[in-house]
Amino acid sequence: MKVVAAMSGGVDSAVAAARAVDAGHEVTGVHLALSRNPASYRTGARGCCTIEDSNDARRAADVIGIPFYVWDLSERFHADVVTDFMDEYAAGRTPNPCLRCNERIKFAAVLDRALALGFDAVATGHYAQLRTGPDGLIELHRALDHAKDQSYVLGVLTQEQLAHSLFPLGDSRKPDVRAEAARRGLLVADKPDSHDICFVADGDNAGWLREKLAERSPNPDGGWGGRIVDDATGEVLGEHEGTFGFTIGQRKGLRIDRPAPDGKPRFVLDIEPVTGVVRVGARERLAVDRIEGDRARWCGTVPTRLEGTVQLRAHGGEHRAVVETDGDLVRIELLDHAEGIAPGQAAVIYDGSRVVGSATITATHRVSGTAGVAVAGVARVSS
Repeated sequence: MKVVAAMSGGVDSAVAAARAVDAGHEVTGVHLALSRNPASYRTGARGCCTIEDSNDARRAADVIGIPFYVWDLSERFHADVVTDFMDEYAAGRTPNPCLRCNERIKFAAVLDRALALGFDAVATGHYAQLRTGPDGLIELHRALDHAKDQSYVLGVLTQEQLAHSLFPLGDSRKPDVRAEAARRGLLVADKPDSHDICFVADGDNAGWLREKLAERSPNPDGGWGGRIVDDATGEVLGEHEGTFGFTIGQRKGLRIDRPAPDGKPRFVLDIEPVTGVVRVGARERLAVDRIEGDRARWCGTVPTRLEGTVQLRAHGGEHRAVVETDGDLVRIELLDHAEGIAPGQAAVIYDGSRVVGSATITATHRVSGTAGVAVAGVARVSS
């Protein structure tokens, strides 16, 4: 097959490209330029779209012995990932930009371009496995190395996209991948993994959002500040500089002026971006037993009812659940309660190790008997 190897400049994508060559494919390495000014994105070895990463990817392609190109997807990335990130936080939701990047950039824009150019598939360094099911459909499964499993952020892929994808690292463990890179003479063998959000240059998400969202402020004075309010009593406990600095379940950095009467820590329960109110309360108020979602994406056949598990964070555990679908609406009953679940997050649905699909959370319902009601996408509590 003719294969595009998406090369981020890290060790995983470099080894994935080399393995695609070993498998007999005709491989071309491609690095994605996601900013017209890469210096404005993260520098050093923490991101995945910097000048340093581009150079590392080119050197790896030279060692492997494959052609290498840079594809400029900066406008698409800004519109589909960066702007989406800002819009979601402005509405009080908690997005996952890496998941959105996989959906709209790596397996939409890149795959579409590759197929249009006559390639058969795109190979990436994601830790996940593909299998052919008994019905002939391509199934997405968790990686052998559960500590590195990335099937959660791939839960947005459709059957058509999976049929043109390769994940050469799915049956490997990270230490073995690094050792293989060293044997192959790849200079990225010891390069640290990327983390944090690549387009936030200094890692200060709240500061970055405050600057970018200044023109959208709902307050007359142009600020995003507001009050921190006790959810049970309505007492004002402090002030803040922007609702985008908070997420449901957050405990640290609340800047509360007075301690709780019971001495227990408070957690963020609700976020109201229009009024600027952040509601806080006891940890037990975070427990959720039902979730609703939309923007469903299915890896294969759409289920009407499924008893399986859901994963609610990229690095979170699984929760036993009953999933029911009604068109684009997904209802999830959590048999294992979850905490700190926020609208905007993805609920990825599993049947054993197989990824069934995903939905974007729009509302949560708390165990206490009060329901989280979607208000501008924010989970609010009603008595």
